[in-house]
Amino acid sequence: GFYTTLLLTQTPGHILTQTSNKTEILCDLKREHAGVYWYRWSQERQHFQFLLFSNTMGRATYGPNVSQDKFNVHEARSQSSYSLHISHLHPSDSGIYYCTVSQSSQLLLGTGTQLTVVDALPPKTTQTPVSKKPLPRTTKRKAASRGGPCSPLVWIPLAAAVLLLLLSLVPTAYRLHRLRRRLWLRIHRQ
Repeated sequence: GFYTTLLLTQTPGHILTQTSNKTEILCDLKREHAGVYWYRWSQERQHFQFLLFSNTMGRATYGPNVSQDKFNVHEARSQSSYSLHISHLHPSDSGIYYCTVSQSSQLLLGTGTQLTVVDALPPKTTQTPVSKKPLPRTTKRKAASRGGPCSPLVWIPLAAAVLLLLLSLVPTAYRLHRLRRRLWLRIHRQ
């Protein structure tokens, strides 16, 4: 299973960049580990993709169909910080990136970094210092990527629970339908 934890902090929380650029996501770990896993949550495909695992010796193991030219992990500052370098960016690289560590057969997720890759960045508009409306929007996005109410880590299990509940009601509804039919037949026979 996946669990979010503040033992892994990622910076920045959100990246907006253009196609063909490169970017970097920093992951700070607060405890000992054997290595760091990197995953991407794709909203489009609704699934986690394993990108790569980097051990403490600096060796990387890549996931299926993951390009070694695109993804690289470097140790940053100390053994407790790692940075994921992503190059040759394309809109399909957009998603929420998580650094994770394994602990007691569970994967602990970092705070998440929302990467948005676009063909063209929106033009910069000159604003007066008083009007800073984009700021609250950024804060909301950060909250969602950290496991807030809109996070896939929250609504996917909820949706699965609702689906199971609905499926468990099907046999009960069928029994009620048969019982109602029997009663109707008895009434009309008399």
